[in-house]
Amino acid sequence: MGARLLVIMMVVVGLLAAGLGVPLALASAAAAQQDLFTERLIDTIDYASAAERPLTEADTSQLAATLRRYDEVYGDAVLVLDRTGEPVVASRSPAPALDEDARERVTLALARQPSQAYPLIMPWDERPLVLAEPVLVDSEVRGAVVTISSTAAVRAQELRTWSLVATAALLALGSGVLVALPVVRWILRPVRRLDEGTGRVAAAVLAGARPDPVSDNSGPPELRRLSASFDRMAEQVAQAYSAQRAFVADASHQLRNPLTALRLRLSNLQGRVDADAAEDHVAALEEAERLSTLLDGLLALARAERTAPLVPLAVDDGVDDRLEAWRPLAEHSGLELRREGVRGLRAVGPEGAVETVLDAVLDNAVKFTPAGGTVTVRTALHGDLVEVSVQDTGPGLAPDELDRATDRFWRSPARINTEGSGLGLAIAARTVELGGGELLLSSPGGLRVAARLPRA
Repeated sequence: MGARLLVIMMVVVGLLAAGLGVPLALASAAAAQQDLFTERLIDTIDYASAAERPLTEADTSQLAATLRRYDEVYGDAVLVLDRTGEPVVASRSPAPALDEDARERVTLALARQPSQAYPLIMPWDERPLVLAEPVLVDSEVRGAVVTISSTAAVRAQELRTWSLVATAALLALGSGVLVALPVVRWILRPVRRLDEGTGRVAAAVLAGARPDPVSDNSGPPELRRLSASFDRMAEQVAQAYSAQRAFVADASHQLRNPLTALRLRLSNLQGRVDADAAEDHVAALEEAERLSTLLDGLLALARAERTAPLVPLAVDDGVDDRLEAWRPLAEHSGLELRREGVRGLRAVGPEGAVETVLDAVLDNAVKFTPAGGTVTVRTALHGDLVEVSVQDTGPGLAPDELDRATDRFWRSPARINTEGSGLGLAIAARTVELGGGELLLSSPGGLRVAARLPRA
């Protein structure tokens, strides 16, 4: 945006310089050409008067000497023509040839028409300035005098004028840049602070901290008001987000006590319930257990949504720790738990990210993989990303279910009666996103979940 503003200001300065400089240069060139035209017109008229007697008496020796001297001093050729247009006297030998434009002017002069002014001569136009005036004897045209003048001096002066105008325009543009830069910075300072502060505000809101204000009361009044409005909005969003997260955490935590008491009371009724109500008693215990699992998931999700500083992660340590923790349950379920891939990798993410992701993914893999199956944890490097993937040999997910698997509380319709809260993959996805990575799901003969984090 700053570059565009600077370009706009430079265009304005350039148009102003062109609007002032071009007319000035044209006026200067026209004035110089008019001076040359006037001087040569006077000389041509003088020689037309001086040629009256030589043309009448046929004695042109003195006139020829005068014309030669004029040519030597000014470098301009002079011709005296008779009424048929043939040269009688010339300042040079041989006499210069006349082009079509010069002959047209001679024709006008013999018809007693005055010399017409030339249009503006451009620096690249090397044609000479040709003037023709009639020689009158007793009001009768006896011939014409033609002067052929070089325009080199006029064109050189015009070129110098254009060069000065161009130099002045460049200086004006340079001065405009020097003046415009601080003005553009002043105008864009609030915009730049908004751009830089947006990321900080988002991070602060996610972390539950108060966002730093972006307004510093600088810049145009409209942008100052915009910055102040942005600060108020960020403060309100932070408060609302913090209140929402606190409510989830507090509600989940506070519900654990009465839920625990309820589970104890239901357990104490074991063996004291009538046979007709035994089935309902078991169902009540299962629902209490499911509610406990759901509250644990909500607490984990609330913790996952609170941003933490990104730190280097030893991937091997996290993977080995979680494999040892889940191996007994996997063996009890008749599953083989494998570890493959590259070792010695280090990633960047929230503290404990590898463990959090593996807990959520391994829980699903062990839960849905039938006995005799295999769960493989593999580490690999993909460019600048470290990948930790879990591949099971379970039923997997349908293609249309893969996109929804990381939604909160979503569960596959085919496994709706399986124990779980539907928050595991949502927690894993959120944890990876906070580290600047991504969670990829595919189903190549089972379910494969790959967490990718930036390489340390």
